[in-house]
Amino acid sequence: MPATVEFHTGMADKIGFACRLLRKAYARGARVAVTGAPELLRQLDDALWLFEPQQFVPHVRLKAGQQPAPRLLRTPLWLLDAGAEPPHREVLVNLGPAMAEGPDDFQRVIELVGGTPEDRDAGRRRWRAWEAAGAKIVHHAQQATGGPAPGPA
Repeated sequence: MPATVEFHTGMADKIGFACRLLRKAYARGARVAVTGAPELLRQLDDALWLFEPQQFVPHVRLKAGQQPAPRLLRTPLWLLDAGAEPPHREVLVNLGPAMAEGPDDFQRVIELVGGTPEDRDAGRRRWRAWEAAGAKIVHHAQQATGGPAPGPA
């Protein structure tokens, strides 16, 4: 189990927040696997191509049962459909709504929870599941602008 699970909650634009988070992770040399609903992963894939025209964020979308070409294995960011096997186990970012598959194998887990009622409810279920598993949870509440909220939430 990862030592800490980070929850980023309340962002108005979860895809935009994920793009900024992944750009920062890439700049720091982190290797990240991203899980979530297929539609969210498609939106994130599209957004990463258009997010910063002058700063490409290399990524691969991997569907269940697909084997990545050997030349792609150095790619630092992987968008994983359910059942797809990540090529590394460094950082896991979960866009939800369900628990990611095999999160215990990762060194670090980041849960992103948007501001919609459905997303908040799904995030609360994941929070309770992590608590029940004994994970230490760190909470980062966001304002509607995507920045940190003042004080504890």
